[in-house]
Parts: sequence; structure tokens; C-alpha cells
Amino acid sequence: MENPVLIFGAGNLGVTTLDLFQRNNVVVYGLLDDNKDLHGKEFGDVSVLGETDDDGFLKLIGQKCEAFVAIGDARVRKRLVKLLNERRKVQPVNAIHDTATVSTMATIGHGNLIAAKAVVNPFAEVGQHCIIQAGAVIESRAKLGDYIQIGTGAVINSNVTIEEGAFIGTGAVIVAGVTISKNARVGAGSVVIENVEAGITVFGNPAKKL
Repeated sequence: MENPVLIFGAGNLGVTTLDLFQRNNVVVYGLLDDNKDLHGKEFGDVSVLGETDDDGFLKLIGQKCEAFVAIGDARVRKRLVKLLNERRKVQPVNAIHDTATVSTMATIGHGNLIAAKAVVNPFAEVGQHCIIQAGAVIESRAKLGDYIQIGTGAVINSNVTIEEGAFIGTGAVIVAGVTISKNARVGAGSVVIENVEAGITVFGNPAKKL
């Protein structure tokens, strides 16, 4: 990546992303966050510069600077992606850790975070603006929609479909062929053996509706 990156979000996910880019020798221009208490805070030689809608920084994005949205809340992430699409006519770049394994036969969209030691196997499909945390496994022919979060160490088995906005907790296992519908949530450590309806939360082994 030739251009420096501006990271939206200076919380834990933002710092994780900063470390990821620096490990890949990508220059990070700075971070933006709407929490004014973070403004001016420094992470090494990189500072929190201002708010996420500051035109002074947004105007850099495009020819001079790339962008990445590092915010866990899918609704906020979607709002900021829309802002970048409409005001700067750009898509956020991908952030892929140097220890992650992503098959050349997998399909990956824009703006995804793939953290340390995560695995995306052949013919898996990852949509756009997803967060795949450290050690998660996306098996062959699994299909992830947009704005999905996969927790640390979760296993998404073959032919699983996860629809837009779903959340899969730390260490959860989704059995092969299951569909997790839009905006559903799977609790940490759960084992999901049947389809999950849109908007509901399941938990346990086997996972049941809360």
C-alpha cells in the first residue's frame, strides 16, 4: 500500500488495527474518534487527531490517504462507510494481519479486518466491512455477508451462511451448513447446530434462543 492510512476509531479495535498496519510497514497518518477525551492521545508516534467527520482530515482521503473503519458497533461502522462512500467516493481498504492465512482462492471484499492467525480457507467468501478476530477460522465455502463480526477463536464451518450484521461471539462453533440470519447474535462459546432466525440471540451448547 503506497498511501498512508487514516484509521476511524481509537478504541481497542483501532489500536489493534494500528499495530496491524505498522507490522505490514504501512504508514498510519493518524486516528479519528468522536470521543473528545481521546483527542491528542498518542500511540507511539501516531496521534488521535480529531472527530470522524472533521472535513480537514476527510479531504485527505482519496488521492493522498486511504481509510479504514475500526469500530466494533456495526451501525456506526455502516454510517462511517456511507460517509466515506458519499463524501470522498472511496471504499475503506482491507487490514490483514501478517500472520493471518487467507487463501488466494477465497473471495474478500473491501474494508475487512482479518486479525492475527485468523484463517480464511479456499472458496470462502467474505463480504465487506467485516471484523474477523484473532484465531478465527472461516472454512471452505462458508459465506459471510457485510458488517459481520466474528469473535476470537470462533470456527465457521464449511457451507455456513452468515447474513449481514450478524455477531458471532468468542469461541463459538457454527456447524457445517447452518445459516445465521441478518443481525442475529451468537453468544461466546456456543455451538450452533441449526439455523438462527433474523435478529435473535442464541447461546449454549447446543445453542438455544434467549
